[in-house]
Amino acid sequence: MNTIDPQFWKQELEAFKEKTAAFYKGEIKKNEYKGFSGLYGSYAQKGGQASMLRLRMTAGRVTKEKLAFTADAIRRFDIKRVHFTTCQTIQLHDLQPDTIYAVMEGALSCGIVTMGGGGDYPRNVMCSPLSGVEKDEYFDVLPYAEAAGEYLMNFIKAEKMPRKLKVCFSNSPKNIPHATYRDLGFTAREDGRFDVYSAGGLGNNPRFGVKVAEGIEGEKILYYIKAMWLTFRAYGNYDNRAKARTRYMQDTLDGAENYVKAYNEKLAEVFASGEDLDISVSAPVCTKTGDCTAVTNSRAIPQKQDGLYTVAWHPIGGQPSAETLCKLSDLLAEIPGTEMRLTPDEGAYILNLTGAEAEKVLTLTSDGAQTLFETSVSCIGASICQVGLRDSQALLQECVKAVREAGIPDGALPQIHISGCPSSCGTHQTGALGFRGAAKSVNGKSQPAFVLFINGREEQGKEAFGHEAGTILQADIPAFLTELGQTVAASGRDFASWIADDEQAVDRVAAKYLV
Repeated sequence: MNTIDPQFWKQELEAFKEKTAAFYKGEIKKNEYKGFSGLYGSYAQKGGQASMLRLRMTAGRVTKEKLAFTADAIRRFDIKRVHFTTCQTIQLHDLQPDTIYAVMEGALSCGIVTMGGGGDYPRNVMCSPLSGVEKDEYFDVLPYAEAAGEYLMNFIKAEKMPRKLKVCFSNSPKNIPHATYRDLGFTAREDGRFDVYSAGGLGNNPRFGVKVAEGIEGEKILYYIKAMWLTFRAYGNYDNRAKARTRYMQDTLDGAENYVKAYNEKLAEVFASGEDLDISVSAPVCTKTGDCTAVTNSRAIPQKQDGLYTVAWHPIGGQPSAETLCKLSDLLAEIPGTEMRLTPDEGAYILNLTGAEAEKVLTLTSDGAQTLFETSVSCIGASICQVGLRDSQALLQECVKAVREAGIPDGALPQIHISGCPSSCGTHQTGALGFRGAAKSVNGKSQPAFVLFINGREEQGKEAFGHEAGTILQADIPAFLTELGQTVAASGRDFASWIADDEQAVDRVAAKYLV
């Protein structure tokens, strides 16, 4: 199978058109359509009057060509709502069927395949967003992530897949894409090799991944991906859909030690099969040079390439202005050697800029987050998502407004993570502060609420899921965060150092807000 052959994928879209037309005519039910449409990277939104489409951006890499296609689609079809996801993809929202078809087909011309963007399929391969330009990275893992993404497209039609298969690559112990607790994660080492983690994941019954291999050569990564599939085929739970995720195999096999044994047995089968899955990659060489313009803006990050900068842009809630995104595409078209990278916290980086170019990008993207707190993460929320319980985007907007009005200084509050339901699309379990959509009965009436999680950490070797502190009514969360920010600011310290000295400090501030 040629993973980017437009003709192959266009043939696949005919079935989608037929089923989508039937859904919008009311001829098939919502759940039946959801089970079908996920294969194509599309879901009906709440209410069933419009749909979303997920554009797969392997490793979070958005080339100028892919960005130009996205901008053209936004302009051509007057798309107003765009979302950067925690899996480093771009979602287009509020689409009618004809628009979905046109975008799906047109995307193929620049190598964007939406197939497998949802449902029981390999999801977008994730990667440290600054791979290749970050000063303290072990090595550039992006070429390996892209090779994995190409290979995984061959599993779109594979039998007995888990409900999701998330594969990612981390270039340093910062562990930005959470490689140590995904279905399969490759973590870079100082010696230029990878360690491999498997059977992890967020959501219900979260699990840290199990280290199944150490010090593997990069050209062998596809063997480990195939072994992951074979392991799930042999030991995955197909009887209970809620447990059809790789992390439950740790329980099925009675612990991590047995899981490592089972995985490596399947790995041995792959190597013994004689199938050649070796890859050969080379990191791209950046020949661009700086222009001696020094940039001091905090959103401009000096690269390891002398004189070049990366600009960070974090639209609040991961929802960029469609107009700004299109203008950014126009600007980048005029800048040689640049591209955009999506981040696992719903932001973006624009790479390989001279100082003068960085200043232009900074000006254009000044509508994004201005503080650490404003880079907070939120899933798309219940106003859009069919399975969502709470409107997480609305909560984030309320919190940003309250924190701004209270004059809380930058650094006094951390980046928070909000998920509208237990699925953890907002990665609430791994943030310094996390909120998960819930409901609470008050005086016999159900009220919108969120469960508070405290002290999650993602750094490799120090990973922790936040502990569940209790439930707060949605209406009280802005006040809680304002008081917390004021408390930290009064200490004269930032949030990270403040809580490091007393891990129960947030619990004490939160106590009076819990219901």
